[in-house]
Amino acid sequence: MIKTERLTRHYDTLTAVDGISFEVRPGEVLGFLGPNGAGKTTTMRMIAGFIAPSSGSASVCGHDIEREPLAAKAALGYLPEGAPSYGEMSVLGFLGFVADLRGLEGATRRTRLAHVIDRLALGSVAEQTIDTLSKGFRRRVGIAQAILHDPPVLVLDEPTDGLDPNQKHEVRSLINEMAADKTIVVSTHILEEVDAVCTRAIIIAHGRIVADDTPQGLAARSRHHNAVSLRLARAEQFAPARAALAALPQVAEVEGDEANRRLTALPRNGASLLADVNAVAARDGIALDSLELEPGRLDEVFRTITA
Repeated sequence: MIKTERLTRHYDTLTAVDGISFEVRPGEVLGFLGPNGAGKTTTMRMIAGFIAPSSGSASVCGHDIEREPLAAKAALGYLPEGAPSYGEMSVLGFLGFVADLRGLEGATRRTRLAHVIDRLALGSVAEQTIDTLSKGFRRRVGIAQAILHDPPVLVLDEPTDGLDPNQKHEVRSLINEMAADKTIVVSTHILEEVDAVCTRAIIIAHGRIVADDTPQGLAARSRHHNAVSLRLARAEQFAPARAALAALPQVAEVEGDEANRRLTALPRNGASLLADVNAVAARDGIALDSLELEPGRLDEVFRTITA
């Protein structure tokens, strides 16, 4: 549904995107991750046809974005970074303008406009001009225009930027609903977004792909994968509990936070520690408030890969 081959973009002496190749298949929600300046937005703009690549190619539903731009863009819904729009237009006027551009007519036009206004909860602001809206509502309008023509492919650049926690939840729910019959790329630097909506993640740094895996696969690269975190019931047990955990042969390191009575046993080579930690707690009479098995920490993997 989306395919890039050695996609490259130069700005004078700066190489913003450096030979990126990947495919996104139907039903996938791809998280496109990277630190600021990594080339995420430039890549999204090339896929959407907003800027031309210096070399390489991008296609949407089999249509090359440079050779068949109209066909490619007809199959694509795009939310640019910042959700730009026409501030002097009302919400309804802007969405009607987009419907005209997309060639929506008659009953289909009315049905799609009603759907996006209802789904993005824009009814209360439909007659307001866009420049009077909050950042959160402007983002919703941007998403509404992207999905208005019900495209098979969506490219969303920072879709939850500026939204409060409730609005983020709504947008993520919408992405999850649409994922069943669409191909979706979500460009973001928010790692919780990956856990919430993505089936796959690509991390780029300095314009190049440095990781391509499922969120679970990336988390498994963390040194905290299979780590066991426990909170002690009694502060006086902190030192002996830490020593007992450190003595386990499968434990590589024990992190401690004495003020919060918390210990984390890190496994050696991803070993399973839970049973051994339980056994030590029972043997030594270590009273616990909580015991957790960690799947891994994406932020740690992200820092390691992109540093």
